[in-house]
Amino acid sequence: MTKNSTDGRQATGFARFDLPSQLMRAVEAAGYTSPRPIQEQGLPAALEGRDVLGLAQTGTGKTAAFVLPILDRLIRTKPKGKGGPRALVVAPTRELAAQVHSEFESLGRFTQITATPVFGGVPIARQERALRGKMDVVVACPGRLLDLYGQGAVRLDGVEVLVLDEADHMFDMGFLPDLRRILKALPPRRQNLLFSATMPREIRKLADTILHNPKVVELSQTKPAETIAHGLYPLDENDKIGALDAILASKEFKSAIVFTRTKRRAKQLAQHLDLRKHRAIALQGNMSQPQRVRAMEGFRSGTYDILVATDIAARGLDIAGVSHVINFDVPNTPEAYTHRIGRTGRSECTGTAYTFVTYEDKDQVRAIEKRLGAPIERHDVRELGPIESTKLRALKPAGGGPVRGQGGQGGRGGRGASGGRGPGVGARSGGGGGRGGSSRGPGASGPGRSSGGGFAGGSSRGRSGSKPAGSSAGGRSRRGPSGGSSSGGGSSFGAGVDR
Repeated sequence: MTKNSTDGRQATGFARFDLPSQLMRAVEAAGYTSPRPIQEQGLPAALEGRDVLGLAQTGTGKTAAFVLPILDRLIRTKPKGKGGPRALVVAPTRELAAQVHSEFESLGRFTQITATPVFGGVPIARQERALRGKMDVVVACPGRLLDLYGQGAVRLDGVEVLVLDEADHMFDMGFLPDLRRILKALPPRRQNLLFSATMPREIRKLADTILHNPKVVELSQTKPAETIAHGLYPLDENDKIGALDAILASKEFKSAIVFTRTKRRAKQLAQHLDLRKHRAIALQGNMSQPQRVRAMEGFRSGTYDILVATDIAARGLDIAGVSHVINFDVPNTPEAYTHRIGRTGRSECTGTAYTFVTYEDKDQVRAIEKRLGAPIERHDVRELGPIESTKLRALKPAGGGPVRGQGGQGGRGGRGASGGRGPGVGARSGGGGGRGGSSRGPGASGPGRSSGGGFAGGSSRGRSGSKPAGSSAGGRSRRGPSGGSSSGGGSSFGAGVDR
């Protein structure tokens, strides 16, 4: 769908798509001037109601490529009267779902269209209340959506448009059975928009099942964006922290996302950076939803300039102005490499990405370079100047002092105020209570208390405790060999996903 100007010339920018005036106002208010390639190629077909298969790297403008057509349809047409949402967007992680919902709010600000996010880690009753009202768009993670559908809290038989965002990531996370259950609940006649950075065989089969004569928009998938300068630093494991310190001290550094292989290493590295006077915070799957929201909002606003993350943050998140991505640990797959470094150099801005590699990483590096079709530039770590050799290990602040970047559940507690070894705690930031003692501290999700038990909504496990069972303020009761009460922070449903 394109539009000509009054003098017969073809309109430029977003005006060529003949969007309603409310959407054009929002597009201009959002600062969008020229369509990105995925938008330029995909929007006309999506606006016509055709199915679209979009294959593109992260950071290419995929979200607006489906948000605008959905809003256009909802403005121009009336509901068929069945009730329930008219559009459903399914995303693999809470962070991505929240970001997509934010895009609906931004581009739909001058309309009466309503949208709500649906995912785990927050009280389900709040989402049930939102769904009782008129809700045009639901942006959901699969698990929580199926929970609500099973309870009769949401109808799906009126869905006119289905979007599967980051479909390959949903397959990686084991969501394919959930997706099939969702598809069975939808009306057979609908528009389908499927977006994915890669197209593994299983996702290709799913696409063939649900897409009907789709418009295929395929941008370069294997190579990082041209706006990203990326390279490798071969070094010893104990030189990683020193090399990271040197990069963060460079004049080019403004903000960075640092990726680790495990949740535990993310927490430990955030502690190290915090104690070295960096403004760092962790984002990993054991953190409760309020803690994760606080971390993301703090990083977006500049309260923190370093986000230490697992791959939970590697997909779909659009954070402006990230100057550096540092792979503290080599990613497990070549696809993850592209997704990780795609957190910088977004929206046609430039960025820098470095990966720390040890001798043990040689096979992963070879696989990444094979995927990219070219060798990755090597940098000499000596160029960074003298660096400290330090082993990354867990820190146990005396008295349970606060350390940013902590949260979630699991792990063994530090020594509590009474000096005895406390039971395992959800976040070390508040410290574990010693035998018969208690400690207080500001955890990642706010003030909390631990008394012989867990902290910040995590489950309590340890050798001592005041009660045989623990309760969690997030509405989930947890039982273990030791307990006590845990408060503050809500429940955690898994590694950065809905369950």
